[in-house]
Amino acid sequence: MKVVIVDHSAIIRERLEAMLSEVPQVETIGQAEDQLEAQKLVRKLNPEVVILDISMPGGSGIGLLREIKKGQQPPLVIVLTDQSYPLYRKKCLDAGADFFFDKSTEFDKVAEVLKQLG
Repeated sequence: MKVVIVDHSAIIRERLEAMLSEVPQVETIGQAEDQLEAQKLVRKLNPEVVILDISMPGGSGIGLLREIKKGQQPPLVIVLTDQSYPLYRKKCLDAGADFFFDKSTEFDKVAEVLKQLG
């Protein structure tokens, strides 16, 4: 399962990549820290899964989520954010997020979901 990680924090991206390297069927094929870089990467690499934060330089993760989900065969999108307010959760799920997790309390659920899907 090919995964792209989109988060403004290099530490979070590295932590996610390290965690996902423990999941046999998962391969991290790219990382992006802002909306423009993420758009290019998703178009170029056509991942099966995008792990997406909603706050990032150069735009909104929610806007990027909507754009990603408009594709013909959109990837599964896991929103992983520290902005886990009910309003953001609803906006993300309405925009097509497949999963919505809080970074501070549900970080490990990303790997659990990918193990189940793989």
